[in-house]
Amino acid sequence: MSALGSTLHIPVLLDRVVGLLAPALDKPGSVLIDATLGLGGHSEAFLRSSPQAHLIGIDRDQHALDRAAARLAPFADRITLVHAVYDEIPDVLDEQGIAAVDGILFDLGVSSMQLDFTERGFAYAEDAPLDMRMDDSTGMTAADVLNEYSEADLARVLRNWGEERFARQIARAVVREREREPFTRSARLVDLIRDNIPMRARRTGGHPAKRTFQALRIEVNDELGVLRRAIPAALDAIGVGGRVVVMSYQSLEDRIVKQTFTKATTSTAPHDLPVVPLEHLPKFSLVTRGSEQATEGEIAENSRSASVRLRAIERRLAA
Repeated sequence: MSALGSTLHIPVLLDRVVGLLAPALDKPGSVLIDATLGLGGHSEAFLRSSPQAHLIGIDRDQHALDRAAARLAPFADRITLVHAVYDEIPDVLDEQGIAAVDGILFDLGVSSMQLDFTERGFAYAEDAPLDMRMDDSTGMTAADVLNEYSEADLARVLRNWGEERFARQIARAVVREREREPFTRSARLVDLIRDNIPMRARRTGGHPAKRTFQALRIEVNDELGVLRRAIPAALDAIGVGGRVVVMSYQSLEDRIVKQTFTKATTSTAPHDLPVVPLEHLPKFSLVTRGSEQATEGEIAENSRSASVRLRAIERRLAA
């Protein structure tokens, strides 16, 4: 799809996300953080539906910020766009002089725009440079990982972040082949993966390179480390009555969100206490029961929503 086509993408679970956050934004001076701004589709909907809200849009991808700024230009007096990683929420709020916010949205994983720009190297379907950095101005690339990591570290990355059953075989082949020529483009890596996965395994589970590309992307961008820091920071930043909504697209992300939300909504008092002291009451309550998924109609309209898992939480008591 062309770069222009990316602007036409329908934001995942748009109506549901707006509905979950709208009650927290229905007051003068309310503040919403879109921690993964992307092309600004969700943010545009919030700005239209919650006219009293101010948006702080965060993205580590400067290209996304530039495109979102153009899209959100009609609301210029109600937006603040920040080039940052979403675990830097405390720093962003300090710089803005804001003590607490009313809503925070995370739409995790790689964005539609990043997938659409072939030269970013996120998609395995087309030959491209092995980059995969969400912020392409800094940090190591996927090629760096492939060419510099030891065989053991490569296998660890593929196994832990991609849940790749054939991690050891792929890592061994990468180390062998990079001695002949360093890896620079995705097509060669895709061919290597296909050649080192048994034929029977290629018939199920989607594209054979899917798990390896996911693992490399997570490693390059420290996605799970960032998420482990970001979700507790988001909970700390929410005021009473405020909500945090998270959309994740794979089990490793969703597990982190689920565990953090469970801890925040569980009493710390011993189970046999007849009366729970205030300091032991959970400060948060779940807004969604478990994780919500897209309907068949939503998936038909937007294929990216097929794997989404949505969770939401609300602060009930002050810290």
